[in-house]
Amino acid sequence: MVMNSRVTVIGGAMLLAIAVALGAWWSLGTDPARDVAAAPLADPDLPVPPVPPRIASGADYERCLDMIATDAAGASALAETWAASGGGDGARHCRALAEIALGETETGAQLLEQLAATSHAPALARASVFGQAVQAWLIADTPDRAYGAATQALALAPDDPDLLIDRSIAAVAMNRAKDAITDLTRAIALDPGRIDALVLRATAWRQAAKLEQAKADIDRALEINPEFPEALLERGILRQRMDDRNGARADWEHAIALAPDSATADLAQQDLALLDAGPDLR
Repeated sequence: MVMNSRVTVIGGAMLLAIAVALGAWWSLGTDPARDVAAAPLADPDLPVPPVPPRIASGADYERCLDMIATDAAGASALAETWAASGGGDGARHCRALAEIALGETETGAQLLEQLAATSHAPALARASVFGQAVQAWLIADTPDRAYGAATQALALAPDDPDLLIDRSIAAVAMNRAKDAITDLTRAIALDPGRIDALVLRATAWRQAAKLEQAKADIDRALEINPEFPEALLERGILRQRMDDRNGARADWEHAIALAPDSATADLAQQDLALLDAGPDLR
């Protein structure tokens, strides 16, 4: 299908770019609102070991988690054997993460949700596992399930900016800009320096056709870091929307120069190609 060069709306691949830039491990497919195809998604890196608080402890847990990066199949088999002999939460957690590493993302996401829902671990540990389920559902391009898992996580840890940002990513992917803005506003209030949240909120404002609010967030993000590639990508889109083609080109070329081998660069290159094709392309 030939795309309209006049509209470029950041969707899942943009969110992936932000996530990768910040060392996260989630990804998304294309948002329905975006008019350029998302760049192919690379296999995400799993957090091994998972971020604290842990769901379990002990040498077997550590050994199983350590195997995931180098032998995910072996880690999955070890976790199953360990679970059969009473491995408990640690075995279940390792098995879930191993399944994701093996590409069985939906299976892993379901296992993480089940573990978080049934574990007797402290609330913050369960919220952390729900958060990993959120990210796994995003990898599986299932934002509705991601949103639900994030909601359960936030019931346990309502002041966690990362969980609020995760839920906002799912909301944007479902074209629920208002919900995303609400979560991101809360995340920014909790941590005003979160440049990723500012760029994501700018994307949500633009999705809601509120370009001035989007520009304000991008300007603030670039005050924090003038060379944040994802913010430059988003500002380029806003400039294009405001008929500043030269400014858009400059931002996209700068984003490519800063991160030439990234998903952000792929998206900027696509937008440049559409810009070069001219406003009459349909």
